[in-house]
Amino acid sequence: MSLTRVLVVDDAECWRLFVSCMLQAEPTLEIVFQASDGLNAVQAAERLQPTVVLLDIGLPGLDGIQAGGRIRKVAPHAKIVFVSMERDPDIVEAAWQLGAWGYVLKPDAARELIPAIHAVVRNEKFLSRSLDGHRFMDDE
Repeated sequence: MSLTRVLVVDDAECWRLFVSCMLQAEPTLEIVFQASDGLNAVQAAERLQPTVVLLDIGLPGLDGIQAGGRIRKVAPHAKIVFVSMERDPDIVEAAWQLGAWGYVLKPDAARELIPAIHAVVRNEKFLSRSLDGHRFMDDE
């Protein structure tokens, strides 16, 4: 089985460490880079062409939505999974409109992040269970 190459983007170092520990426990996942801001994320995505980008929304400089738009252009095959505290329906909708494959709320990440990555690699969309009942994915 081939490795899923993951780019982790979050401005909080402790969060990146938490995600790294989770992903390292999965033999099919490889972290190719960790970025702490949107511009660095775009540059890394262009250079490394990851399979999956785990992208926070509240980033310094380019926010996650802006960075996601640029990543879609420079790494068109990368699947973006937003991982955020943000549950505002307008922001979640903006993430879907951008072409996100997944949206995981940080409080749910311990149980949902790995399943979300595996789902998007199988070309399936993933939405945090805490956001169920919203109509974000209905027009797929």
